Amino acid sequence: MNRFAALFNAIDQSTKTTVKVAALADYFQAAPDSDRMWTMALFSGRRPKRVVTTTRLRAWAAEAAGIPLWLFEDSYAIVGDLAETIALVLPSNETTSDQTLTHWIDALRALTQADEPARKAFVLEAWAQLGGTERFVFNKLITGGFRMGVSQKLMTRALSRATGKPEAELAHRLMGNWHPDDTTWAALIEATDASADASRPYPFYLAHALDGTPDALGSCTEWRAEWKWDGIRGQLILRDGQHFVWSRGEELMTDRFPELARAVDFLPPGTVLDGELLVWHPGAEGPESFNALQKRIGRKTVPKKLLAEAPVALHAYDLLEWEGADLRNRPFGERRAQLESACASLPPDAPIRLSPQLDFTAWSDLADLRAVARDENAEGLMLKRADSPYRIGRKKGDWWKWKLDPLTIDAVMIYAQAGHGRRANLFTDFTFAVWHGNDLVPFTKAYSGLTDAEFGEITKWVRKHTLQRFGPVRQVTPQHVFEIAFEGIQASPRHKSGVALRFPRMLRWRQDKPLQEANTLDDLKQMLAIYG
Repeated sequence: MNRFAALFNAIDQSTKTTVKVAALADYFQAAPDSDRMWTMALFSGRRPKRVVTTTRLRAWAAEAAGIPLWLFEDSYAIVGDLAETIALVLPSNETTSDQTLTHWIDALRALTQADEPARKAFVLEAWAQLGGTERFVFNKLITGGFRMGVSQKLMTRALSRATGKPEAELAHRLMGNWHPDDTTWAALIEATDASADASRPYPFYLAHALDGTPDALGSCTEWRAEWKWDGIRGQLILRDGQHFVWSRGEELMTDRFPELARAVDFLPPGTVLDGELLVWHPGAEGPESFNALQKRIGRKTVPKKLLAEAPVALHAYDLLEWEGADLRNRPFGERRAQLESACASLPPDAPIRLSPQLDFTAWSDLADLRAVARDENAEGLMLKRADSPYRIGRKKGDWWKWKLDPLTIDAVMIYAQAGHGRRANLFTDFTFAVWHGNDLVPFTKAYSGLTDAEFGEITKWVRKHTLQRFGPVRQVTPQHVFEIAFEGIQASPRHKSGVALRFPRMLRWRQDKPLQEANTLDDLKQMLAIYG
């Protein structure tokens, strides 16, 4: 644990990528194989399940620290992080543990079979043994809130330095449904053939947002354009007579989209498609909105009625593997030509559709197409250089997303809540309302979009203008108007307003606008009729 705690400190105390990579590379060279596996797992979101509730942890920590629970709770509200709060209030302890990271993770997971007294005894004993950063890391493990400033790209760079293997190869190895329980360092990182896992996807290539217009990209003849669909980005993998569906967030979603099982009937083994999962009815000219797809998100099993109401197809826009050959280093134009050939013989009812490319001879033509993107249930346009390879991660230069300007509405802040972590002392989470006659009706929450200075200013105002408190939430005097930006709107019977927004955020604080000039519920419903 002390080696992992030292790594944690090195990463946490620096903002320089070179320092973090060096610390990780040194760790991967020296740590035991099992610790290396769990470190990669923790940094990629594969955390152990929580075995003790936060309510119990707070009570035990207050007891161990010899302070009343209310004082611990007030401290937690200020610190904003439970693991850090526990580490701060417990009596200092200068001891360290020689046990490995794997030992502590295994011990925590074994608590699932223990009763509450045994769990408490174990946690108190661990707090007594561990000191400093080790105790803090243990708290992170037991609370299940382990997050660090280590991206997948940074980790693969460190692994490359430690092992001598290419970053692209390591990025591919780390994709998929691996876990320290079912694989080893040798099998995952050092094995000669890491593609033995038929389900393993490729790392996704991500586009940068285009600021302004595409004129600065040079001649438009070097570029291809297509709709930026408003669905779920995914890869469809056909290998060994099986099919697998992966989301961009590395979540295996095969069972959620059973329609795609038929893809093995139309395309050869060794095919990997990159595309967008969309609700698309047979014979329809275009996809349904994201609202229709939401019915399918989160469903582990899909009943026949929902399959009929919201049939999903993969709109393919890139071909990453064909007949077992990796095509990612070939130019996009060449991959696209092969994709078009592969899709040419697909029947109309196939669960795969070729995402169309858009015809244009000037950038102004694309600007006209972008203006009508919402009519196509698209978010805007994708621009891809014809000679670009399929890269890993977010690389600037070859792929751009030229999104539509967001929808906006002016709303009144009526509730405020403090943030977490470094923003625990600031009110950053707000509830907004619009007018309905003489009443203000809440319709959305937002917590991003303002500068730190603006959050500080509004925090001072909230403290002086609180009308009521409901736990951590404060009702405030209706006074301030904010412009709320969002990507979509849909009907929602669960909300008092009858609507729900997609990706709401604060675009700006309208200190120039009086309260009475905020938008109305009728304005929202008109938007719903047009864009819902």
